Amino acid sequence: MDFYNILLNAHKGFGYLELLLVALFVIALLTTMFGFSGKVNGFLKKTTLFTMIFFHIQFLIGLTMLIINFSKGMDMGSVMKDSYLRFQYVEHPFSMLIGAVLMTIINKKVKANDTISLAIVIMGLIAVGLFTFAFPWARVFGA
Repeated sequence: MDFYNILLNAHKGFGYLELLLVALFVIALLTTMFGFSGKVNGFLKKTTLFTMIFFHIQFLIGLTMLIINFSKGMDMGSVMKDSYLRFQYVEHPFSMLIGAVLMTIINKKVKANDTISLAIVIMGLIAVGLFTFAFPWARVFGA
């Protein structure tokens, strides 16, 4: 088994874990938002932290895979002409990068504040929206 396949299997395996963490993050975010006090609890802090950590791990593994693919001689002209390749090599990494940056900002705001603000909730929903857009559902669960 070569290095790329090991990274691909790790990226796919962490993808399942990331799905679980994103679901827990959304549940924690919405229960805190619609809670009576709006106070940030330990569950939200932990799910935000672990979701952010795994977003970063996934991004680094994916970036390594992207560099390996483009070092094999793939050119951007052919990537941009094909919608599947464009999603895989442009839209997916860029959306996940923005999602990881947003999760980092959310984690910092959740740690620093005692109550949740609407800005944190909106950033969280945008990060989850980007994640659901960029997640390769058909490749992971079969089409």
